[in-house]
Amino acid sequence: MSENIQSSHREGYFTCEDILQQASKAMDILEKHYMDKDHVMVFDNAITHLKCTDDALDKWDGTNWGEGRKPTNWGVEVNVVSEDGKPVHGLDGAVLKKKVPMGNGKFADGSLQSLYYPEGHKCAGVFKGMVTSKIWAECPGFQMLYNEPDFVGVKSLLEIACKACGFRAIFFPKFHCELNFIEQCWGYSKHVYREFPVSSKEADLEQNVLQALDSVPLVAIRRFSTRSLRFMDAYRKGLNGKQAAWASKKYHGHRVLPETLMRDLTEAGLVEQVQF
Repeated sequence: MSENIQSSHREGYFTCEDILQQASKAMDILEKHYMDKDHVMVFDNAITHLKCTDDALDKWDGTNWGEGRKPTNWGVEVNVVSEDGKPVHGLDGAVLKKKVPMGNGKFADGSLQSLYYPEGHKCAGVFKGMVTSKIWAECPGFQMLYNEPDFVGVKSLLEIACKACGFRAIFFPKFHCELNFIEQCWGYSKHVYREFPVSSKEADLEQNVLQALDSVPLVAIRRFSTRSLRFMDAYRKGLNGKQAAWASKKYHGHRVLPETLMRDLTEAGLVEQVQF
């Protein structure tokens, strides 16, 4: 038990609260030094970055009471956090949990729809229920719920924070590192990190990580960004992954692909794979 208690006090993983604080500092710097510019904050498509409010609408977090079943109250299970936003651990080392009510939905006219029975009802304060089984994902009715604006339009905490400061937040697509030059910068720093002497000391590891991240030169960051732009342009022109990789390598000195692209693909024997 003592080992678990000690481990619960370690710094832990980077949380959404940490990301929000980092984004806030970045926006303060941009507003101070580049106040005449329009700013867009770009983030990885990671769960930590996409976290919504604890009571946000979630199609999978509902409960179907079913015929003949007696409804009981229900809420969204979330972590108990301290004043500084860190998870609170119990004596066994596990993160403490609590339940909070799910937020309101919206009707087509924009008016709020409570998901709990109102005061005066025999089940006042009890969740009305939604089907949760993923089998229902094929059901047209369930797809209607999934595509309702109040479910689709749920904003992440990062989007809310950025919008409040007058910034726009966008997220890179999943599993496409060629479109995300941040991943390419990360790969550069990992290559540098592997060159450092092996050590098991936490202080050495932290210093090596910081030094590896600082080692990425600005010129390399700009080249990675330009490479991502070439891939984006290739996909917009209808090229597949193999063709886009070939074009990006051949035209590595360009930000966008030239008008001779189709002719060059034909000469390289790749034109037959183009999808029109």
